[in-house]
Amino acid sequence: MQRRDFSLGLLGTGVMARGLWGCAPGAAARPPGSSDPRAPAAPPGSGAPLAAGAPAGPRQPIRAICFDLFTLFDPRSVVRVAETLVPEGAAELCEAWRVRQFEYAWLRAAAGTYLSFRDVTRDALDYAARARRIELSEAGRDALVSAYSRLDVWPDTRAALAAWRAAGLRLAPLANYSPDMLDPLLEQAGLAEAFDARISTDAARTFKPDPRAYALGVSTLGLPREQIAFAAFGGWDAAGARWFGFPTFWVNRLGMPSEALPPAYDATGPTLTELAVFVSGWARA
Repeated sequence: MQRRDFSLGLLGTGVMARGLWGCAPGAAARPPGSSDPRAPAAPPGSGAPLAAGAPAGPRQPIRAICFDLFTLFDPRSVVRVAETLVPEGAAELCEAWRVRQFEYAWLRAAAGTYLSFRDVTRDALDYAARARRIELSEAGRDALVSAYSRLDVWPDTRAALAAWRAAGLRLAPLANYSPDMLDPLLEQAGLAEAFDARISTDAARTFKPDPRAYALGVSTLGLPREQIAFAAFGGWDAAGARWFGFPTFWVNRLGMPSEALPPAYDATGPTLTELAVFVSGWARA
């Protein structure tokens, strides 16, 4: 089964990331509000039809898109908050925190000892700080956890969402975020009205990549999985969504290598522009 890379030649040109935050040694994250040469997104329906992995039966037109939040919001925003509290080693703290955050989520999902993602995020921060012998005040801990609900949007996010809505597609984040993290994030970004639904895996008391988490997209939107595209930020999330049965596009914004989890996605590219072409061309490919 062949996967397609719609990266337009942008990957493999010095943008390979170190960890989640996309910062190679000596490099800094792009500041908020700066231009991105890979934006803006093309409107849905533009571009040539694109082939992807063969489905089990005839492909159905995509009628909705579920997004991992980090395809729309830049998680590196958290590092800038950490730098105000931990001038030395903020990026390393955030890297360790992020890794432990998902390890704790997956461990709890596997063990059936669910806690909300906010609680998991706080526990992971406590561990990462202790491991680096960093003392954080209660106010500092609150500021860092709250930073996940104050992320910058990627430069192509607003235009792409508006174009998909104008084209009649149904849109929803499908996030591990608990509602008390998800709602403030969308509100502060002015995107609360951009979606037809807000899907938190908290409703199933689990986390992606548990199939029950992805199934919330089907039950909430009232559409078969074959008609719901999933936009993943992490390679592991792309694999989980693809295994569940969503037509899956990996928005590889940070130029990360593919996971060794075939079939890990149907197609990939670095921005929402390529996602738009994938969505419009899926049934014709």
